[in-house]
Amino acid sequence: ASALLEVLDPEQNDTFQDHYLEVPFDLSRVFFIATGNYTEPIPPALLDRMEIIEFPGYVEEEKVQIARHFLVPKQRKAHGLKSRNLKFGERALRTLVRHYTAEAGVRNLEREIAAVARKVARRVASGEQASVYVNDAVLAELLGPKRFRRQEYARREAVGVAHGLAFTWDGGDVIAVEVAVLDGTGELVLTGHLGEVMKESAQAALGYARRCARDLGLAADYFSHHDIHVHVPSGAVPKEGPSAGIAIATALFSVLTGRKVRGDVAMTGEVTLHGNVLRVGGIREKVLAAHRAGMKTVVLPAENAPDLAELDEMDSSVRRDLQFVFVSDMQQVLDAVLV
Repeated sequence: ASALLEVLDPEQNDTFQDHYLEVPFDLSRVFFIATGNYTEPIPPALLDRMEIIEFPGYVEEEKVQIARHFLVPKQRKAHGLKSRNLKFGERALRTLVRHYTAEAGVRNLEREIAAVARKVARRVASGEQASVYVNDAVLAELLGPKRFRRQEYARREAVGVAHGLAFTWDGGDVIAVEVAVLDGTGELVLTGHLGEVMKESAQAALGYARRCARDLGLAADYFSHHDIHVHVPSGAVPKEGPSAGIAIATALFSVLTGRKVRGDVAMTGEVTLHGNVLRVGGIREKVLAAHRAGMKTVVLPAENAPDLAELDEMDSSVRRDLQFVFVSDMQQVLDAVLV
């Protein structure tokens, strides 16, 4: 990082000196392009010298089209196959994308297509088969059982369970947030491999609930005699960020009031101690994740309303199938999702 600081600093890079060769270089007219999957590990001083351009991951439809028009023909050619030897069905390509890869790009998708092409090439070369049409059954035969299962969330309503939206390295995801109230000493128990920021979101949600104790009809010492347990399933997967704040608060209020949470609603947003809902990032990926999971309604911070413009270029079915509710405080969230 220290070397890059010198290289990228316009006040110094005209006389940059390599420490091994000890020869000065004029790098002032060099245009540097750096790439990475995350900006978090980059030191702040170095990040400050960069112009950040974010490229969102491909959506499912884009991956399918890339596979059909580019990756499949490329791998057919690489393995000496003709179009008549290997054909992919539309559903098989979607199954490949959904259940055999989990990524923002298409690198692993190409690997899986190459694996199929190799096995088909062997069959063709041995005379076992002259052509193979790949459907879901053939895909399972060639690649084995599905590796990733995207959950279709139940439509049933439940007390203490809310669906949040997360922005992950491979796009967006729907996460279930579970809250239970137990007899205890006022402890907040957090499980599910939560990061520091997400833990603080749970603390903020609890702080807001404490402020509303009187409105909820709870005794003044209620929280001193009860433990709050917040759990986010898939404990082996690390989870971070403030986006689940309103989901945690919703699940908590559901338990405290005994009211069920709609099972077809997913939400994202940061919550404050005063119940305000703040904007978050990754809206495009989160909305697509909700659509994939079969959700009907998505609750978003009002400040994120302009971000839906990113959906204009996508499949119109996303906007057609989803209802969007924009909120600025927790009361609006609770009115929309509690039954």
